[in-house]
Amino acid sequence: MIYATPPIDGALRGQLDELIRLRETLGEEARTRSRWMGSLRREARVATVRASTSIEGFSVSPGEAAALVDRREEAKPEDEHRMAVACYARAMDHVGTLGIDPSFAWLDRVILDLHFEACYFQRDKDPGLWRTGSIGVTGPDGALEFEGPPGDRVVPLMAEVVGWLAAGDLDSDPVVRAAMAHLHVTSVHPFRDGNGRISRIVQSLVLARAGLAAADLFSTEEYLAGHTQEYYAALRETQGGGYHPERNASGWVAFCLEAHLVQARRRLQQIESAGTRWAALEQLVDARGWPDRLVIVLEQALAGGTERARYAAEADVSPATASADFRRLTDAGLLAQSGRGRNTGYQPTDRLRRDVEPRP
Repeated sequence: MIYATPPIDGALRGQLDELIRLRETLGEEARTRSRWMGSLRREARVATVRASTSIEGFSVSPGEAAALVDRREEAKPEDEHRMAVACYARAMDHVGTLGIDPSFAWLDRVILDLHFEACYFQRDKDPGLWRTGSIGVTGPDGALEFEGPPGDRVVPLMAEVVGWLAAGDLDSDPVVRAAMAHLHVTSVHPFRDGNGRISRIVQSLVLARAGLAAADLFSTEEYLAGHTQEYYAALRETQGGGYHPERNASGWVAFCLEAHLVQARRRLQQIESAGTRWAALEQLVDARGWPDRLVIVLEQALAGGTERARYAAEADVSPATASADFRRLTDAGLLAQSGRGRNTGYQPTDRLRRDVEPRP
């Protein structure tokens, strides 16, 4: 037995209706293919990975996260924090592929493989394998807050979860199904570690499989990272300290809908700000008589940093031209170089930020 999807009426219906309106607006913005949307989507992806791993205690700076997600830097095995980010990013890359795979089918192997990718650096925690023993979650005071079902129930329960993912509640809105998928996986707690990470990854995969136009902009991880205590409280309220699928999941769905609403509003504000920033960069480049393509590299730098291959690909220029453009911008004091060789990256200087970003 797994949790039943609650009826969407009353307050839940109001939340969902507002979210659908915001989602449609966000989808329209995403489809405009504005030149700054690529950088904004990259920022959102980096923020999602960094936020989700931070919930479980892994901490890296925004710049480090961007370099790891873009694979401009490699994490060393002994650095667990950076490895967590790099592994999670790889799992989310896999989600992107699975989201558009025409032959995709929900199988237990999908969840096991995603867990292996996200947690393979924790080899002592059996990545990619269902747990066979007992498991519990303790609070800051050491008291047991949640006890998962016995190990011998994991396989049949996850088979039920996978069956539901394939064919259950298909008429429900994608965000409701995604919220329930998160609840199902985290409540079974099927792994020795990384259950929160895999629950959020499966939630993202449900959204990706739904074909939402802006699924990569529509995650909740940033909200969850900023409201971690409320996140855990919503789970505790629904779970009742153990695996109790007879309990009402309305409170959990309401929490997830609110998280999506906050994130959608934030993304729309970010899109507006990105458009304003792009216009300021166009003015800066035009005033100096520089080629229009330099707006691209400056925007990339402001959106978490950039490097030669990425700029050359988006601007459709040769590596030699890209290198010349970077020299021009560093000489002008607008970009600063970091690293060497394959790890060479470029960051915006304070001067560039002052020139184009709105003052508080």
